[in-house]
Amino acid sequence: MGLKDFADVYAEYADQVFRFILSITRNETLAEELTQETFYKAYLHIGKFKGESSLYAWLCQIAKNLVYNDYKKNRRLVQVDPSIEDRVRKDNHISEDFILSLLKKEQATLLHRILHTLPEPYKEVFTLRIFGELKFREIAELFGKTESWAKITYYRAKERIVSEMEARK
Repeated sequence: MGLKDFADVYAEYADQVFRFILSITRNETLAEELTQETFYKAYLHIGKFKGESSLYAWLCQIAKNLVYNDYKKNRRLVQVDPSIEDRVRKDNHISEDFILSLLKKEQATLLHRILHTLPEPYKEVFTLRIFGELKFREIAELFGKTESWAKITYYRAKERIVSEMEARK
């Protein structure tokens, strides 16, 4: 793929990748930096793209890895956006107690501590669903799994977090 072709890829997906990263980091400057780095890495490794998932899913996978690397390097915590209440309420499987815990600022730190102790893929699926606002279909694509697998994995992660939060009350 030539530079001109890759410029078309950038033009088509840059805004979507930026919004994906912003939804996780809640930091516009960081999202801009990581979006640029995502496309730089994608350009360097475009030969590794096998077409087993959509190009967007592949770019989001690169972006997600960069976000996690940045977090590990700088120990940044994702800020809980107050508007998350509306998004979380749409998931009718989440209890009101969980929503209230999620929205309390002091509980946000606890949530992130618990989240980061979860084994993979639970931690990643939960993060992508709640903070990344991805649909189960998109999560499944990222992992090369079925949509049912994504739903079950998310549900199990959520149950572990709720259980751990209730145990720490």
